[in-house]
Order: sequence, then structure tokens, then C-alpha cells
Amino acid sequence: MSKIAIIGATGRAGSQLLEEALRRGHSVTAIARNTGAIAPRPGLTVQQADALDAQALRAAISGNDVVISAAHFATLPADAVIGPVKQAGVQRLLVVGGAGSLLLPDGSRVIDSPGFPAEYKAEASAGAVFLDTLRQEKALDWSFLSPSAEFVETERTGTFRLGQDDLLVSNEGRSWISFADFAIALIDEVETPKHSRQRFTVGY
Repeated sequence: MSKIAIIGATGRAGSQLLEEALRRGHSVTAIARNTGAIAPRPGLTVQQADALDAQALRAAISGNDVVISAAHFATLPADAVIGPVKQAGVQRLLVVGGAGSLLLPDGSRVIDSPGFPAEYKAEASAGAVFLDTLRQEKALDWSFLSPSAEFVETERTGTFRLGQDDLLVSNEGRSWISFADFAIALIDEVETPKHSRQRFTVGY
């Protein structure tokens, strides 16, 4: 079993990752600015820290095998994560990605499509920059998992598809994944790495 630190463990993706990792018997360090909502459980260590405080973040993730960043890109840029992870001596970094940098059938990015919602543009743009920064990273063993276009709070099914850089669309024409099934795919990657130094995606 692995020791997994989750940055942003109280968010919608982070909380599902925490549940999935504990369900499988991993040791989890949950990192958040406000940890009051995290109930104590066996295998769980809670660390209250501002992820933008490099020293605090480094201390919180030290001693873990893997770091998962589930924080918003607009508030926590790549360098704020990569630096402390390296300084803590952790070799693997997995990132809850965004769908905006995925590719459409014509080769253009989702974020550049005419109907892309304006309110999501800043976060999606920051996510694309985060991915570009990772692609230039020479030392860390990283993976970046992009959800489908719709990231929703529905049931955990355990049934989904994986892809690489292209947006996944179901036979019904919908591009979607639940937070719970996304968590399965990312913890699968922790346990059995298949996308080292790559972006991949998950959808129904």
C-alpha cells in the first residue's frame, strides 16, 4: 500500500480521491486550508496548510510516496506544487486535470471552441499552462488525468473508458464522468502506473 498526500482534499474531486484511497487500504495525508470537515479515520492523517506556503506544503507532503494535486489551477500554479514536491523528496506527482486542453476531432482544443463557457475560461487556461509546465519537467514522474467535459456528482459505477489527449464522447453524444469514477481511475494509476509523464483522460 502507498502513502498518498492529497492537496485540496476537501474539494469535490479531492474528497472522492480520499475516500477511494482509504477504501483500498492506502495511508492518506489530507491537506487543506480548512480541515474541519474531515472526519478522523484509521489510515488518515490531516494536515492544515496553505498550499501556497511552500515550506508548509513541503512539510505536509514529506514522507509520502505519491502526491495528488486536486486544487484549482487558478489558485495553485504548477510551480507552487512542483517545487515543494521535489524538495520533499517525493518522486511521483498525479494531477486532477481539466478538460479544456483536450482535443476535439478537428485537432483544436476544447477551450478554444466557440461554445466554451466564459466563466470556466480562466481555470481551464490555467490548467493548460499547468500541463505545459509538467511536460517540460525532467525530474518528476508525473501524470495528469483530465476529466470529460462534464465533471458531475453522480454514482460510483466502476465502468468507464480511458483515452489520451482526445475528448471522450459517449454513444449518446455526451462527454461526462463522475467524481467517484474519476477517483477510481486516478487511484488505479497510483497502484498500477500506465501513464508515466503523460496526460490521459477518463469518461463514459
